[in-house]
Amino acid sequence: MPQIIAYRKERNEYCKHIGNEVFAFEKTGLICHNSKILNFNKSDDTLILFLKDLIKQAGAICIKEQSLLKPADVKFKNKKDLVTITDKRVEDFIVKKIRTKYPSHDVLGEETGKTNFSSDYLWIIDPIDGTTSFFHQQPFYSVSIALQYKGQTICGAVYAPRLDELFYADKDKGAFLNDCPINVSKTDRLINCVMATGFACLRANLKKNNLEYFNKIVPRLRDIRRYGSAAIDLCYVACGRLDGFWEMNLNIYDIAAGVFIVEQAGGKICDFKGELNFPEQGIVATNKYIQNNLLENFK
Repeated sequence: MPQIIAYRKERNEYCKHIGNEVFAFEKTGLICHNSKILNFNKSDDTLILFLKDLIKQAGAICIKEQSLLKPADVKFKNKKDLVTITDKRVEDFIVKKIRTKYPSHDVLGEETGKTNFSSDYLWIIDPIDGTTSFFHQQPFYSVSIALQYKGQTICGAVYAPRLDELFYADKDKGAFLNDCPINVSKTDRLINCVMATGFACLRANLKKNNLEYFNKIVPRLRDIRRYGSAAIDLCYVACGRLDGFWEMNLNIYDIAAGVFIVEQAGGKICDFKGELNFPEQGIVATNKYIQNNLLENFK
């Protein structure tokens, strides 16, 4: 008797049924017969809806706890790089929700590291991107979550709780801000550009840092901004508030969701050499029209 593979949407996993039947799940694009998957679109409405709800719940925790922070709630990874008790609480909350909904999925969190279930799915979490802003009662911080399938991002979201702005993208469906479609700008000359950058390299006391590039690039722009959250910077490129962004010494959890949102909004991402070794070799995000001109400044 032939085996039929069916997709259980509520668990996001496959199960086998015995019997001469055909299972078709229109929303996921899965059609299976005799153990053969005919078509499967790995990103579905269930995932993005779960992600949007999860990240807003996480943001609500940030809102509640930000004004209550005390010096005793802060620890230092080094003299400049701090982490709060809320970072850990938010990450624990997110991980618990994911493990409940998708128990077989792997998770990579800034504070807790990576699980090892050998899953094709990996959730990448930055519970608070912009912890310094968060601790100093400023609004420019965000929660960032991306989901990868076999190493490729299929959905991502960045939520700035104090601004109540939810940026998200679903593979091949575009990028959105509070459910309104967004696109990168069309600025095509550096002199007309407003960009952002950051200085994670200085927090890490790196000998090779961003000041050299900052001093070279900024005079060629209309203006520069410093928001303190790479995830927000990337989303601002995605929606056209910024024309470009660059930074060095970032980690995958800082950028995973933001990079995907920029790409789905029509932007371009590369490293300082114009290749794809980001964030290890630096990261450059642009509206694509000024990418080559900006890259000239990293030579």
